[in-house]
Amino acid sequence: MESKTETEGGVPEWAIVELQGLIQTKKESLEGPTVVGDLHYYSRNHHPVLILGHHVLNGKEVKLDQPMAVIEKVNASDKTEYKVRAVVKKKILFKSRPKPIISNVAEKV
Repeated sequence: MESKTETEGGVPEWAIVELQGLIQTKKESLEGPTVVGDLHYYSRNHHPVLILGHHVLNGKEVKLDQPMAVIEKVNASDKTEYKVRAVVKKKILFKSRPKPIISNVAEKV
């Protein structure tokens, strides 16, 4: 997840999303990108919320003790170089159990 903030050097600042447990998908092949859920923030208190199918998880932002760099290996014709793609300074932690999303159900079915 890439945020809109950048470091002083113009490098994007990313965040790690940490989940506790196992995510099962219906998709058999995991080739290429896979959408797991929707990440939202409450505008009132900037509280992260992750919606996974029919479940919602409430999380919190945690500052990392040591920032990490996301690097990309670039093969030039005569040497190998590494390019800094992003800096990770925080993680979004979801450690509580998911709660089901309940909609209004008609009394007579």
